[in-house]
Amino acid sequence: MISENLALVKNRIAEAARKAGRSPGGVRLVAVSKGVPADRINRARDAGATLFGENKAQEAMGKIAQLGRVGISWHFIGHLQKNKAKYVLDLFDMVHSVDSLALAGAIHGEALKRGAVMPILLQVNVSGEESKFGAAPGELEDLLSGISRLSGVRVRGLMTIPPYDPDPEASRRHFARLREIRDRLAGLNIENVSLDELSMGMSNDFAIAVEEGATLVRVGTAIFGERPETANGRNKAC
Repeated sequence: MISENLALVKNRIAEAARKAGRSPGGVRLVAVSKGVPADRINRARDAGATLFGENKAQEAMGKIAQLGRVGISWHFIGHLQKNKAKYVLDLFDMVHSVDSLALAGAIHGEALKRGAVMPILLQVNVSGEESKFGAAPGELEDLLSGISRLSGVRVRGLMTIPPYDPDPEASRRHFARLREIRDRLAGLNIENVSLDELSMGMSNDFAIAVEEGATLVRVGTAIFGERPETANGRNKAC
């Protein structure tokens, strides 16, 4: 079932990309493996998944130790506390959810200890929901300017999580806004910042996200099925 689900998701991504006049190769699928045991992740890998997303560093440790990093990549997609920054450097290839200069600074400090540079995305709260993490759109220029001075991180793009709605079309305006924000900020040509990536779209709305310019879509339920800890709301749609 995982292999069939994965093939279906990939086909939908390709169809959405072609509909928007884009190359399907310009969109990468992040198979969201939070709450998924290692054996099921391995089945997805055998079926062709190469990029996996986890939202808890401690949960990811055992999976990554078991499955390794050869031929696959791991992205951190959940909310990250500053005191957990030390873990992401040893586990992940990108962090999608940086929303403050303090958090970027914590990752930068850990990267310097390792002589590394961590690619990051800035999480943007495009909807203005109080319950959502993410920087406000009006804060991004100053945030990018501050982070650009940190040699241990490199901003590669933006990420957002719109309000959950069973109608995927409801997410379109939020995805379009993130793309517009990205385009405006890219025009500033801030040193040490590249904004090539847009991480947006989950199981119920990833096709819309691709039509609106997503380069990374985070899809879990549509590949692995519902996980025990998922409940009503946005997490159910990952």
